[in-house]
Amino acid sequence: MFLAATAGIENSFIANIDWSQPTWDLFIILFFVIASFLYGISLGRDRILVILVSIYMALAVVNTAPYIGDMSTTEVGVNQFFVVRISLFLGVFILLFFLLSRSALLQTIASNSEKRGNFWQIMIFSILHVGLLISITLSFLPDTSSESLSPLTQTIFTSELGRFLWIVVPIILMIMFKGSNDKKFKYDV
Repeated sequence: MFLAATAGIENSFIANIDWSQPTWDLFIILFFVIASFLYGISLGRDRILVILVSIYMALAVVNTAPYIGDMSTTEVGVNQFFVVRISLFLGVFILLFFLLSRSALLQTIASNSEKRGNFWQIMIFSILHVGLLISITLSFLPDTSSESLSPLTQTIFTSELGRFLWIVVPIILMIMFKGSNDKKFKYDV
C-alpha cells in the first residue's frame, strides 16, 4: 500500500523537477541519496548501528524533556520553536553518539567476524539511518512547512505510516542482521 502510493507520486515528482529553481524537496531527496551512500562507505555497519541507537535515545530525550513543552510558543515564538527542538535533538544525538561510541556498546554491537559488515547491510543501515534522521527532523517542523513539501516527500518522510516505518524497520533489521552474524561467528570459531 505504501509503495503503491509512492509510485504515482514519484513519477510526478521526477517530471516536475526544475533544476534552475531547486526546492526543499529536491534538497531533501538529494541529501538522502548522497548522505546514505557516503555514510555507508565511511562509517561501516557497527558505527551506523551506534548512530541508530543514539538517534532513538535522542528522540526519547527530546520528546520527554520536561521543560521544552512549557517554553513552546510563549517564550520562543511559534516560528522559532521547531529550531529549539531540532537543535536540542541534534545536540543530544551528537553527545550520545560520542559517549556511546567510546563505551562498551560499540563492542557489544560490533560483529566479531566482520568489523565493517557486509556491504549490503552497510547500505541498508545507512539508508535507514539517513531516512530516520530526515523523518525526525521534518516531524519537528510546523505543519505549514510540512504541507509545502511535495506529496512524495510528505508520503515518505512526514506521513504517519512513513514515520512509523522509519522508526520500526531499523529495529527489526538490527535484530535480524545481528542474529545472522552471531550464527556465522559461531561456525567460524
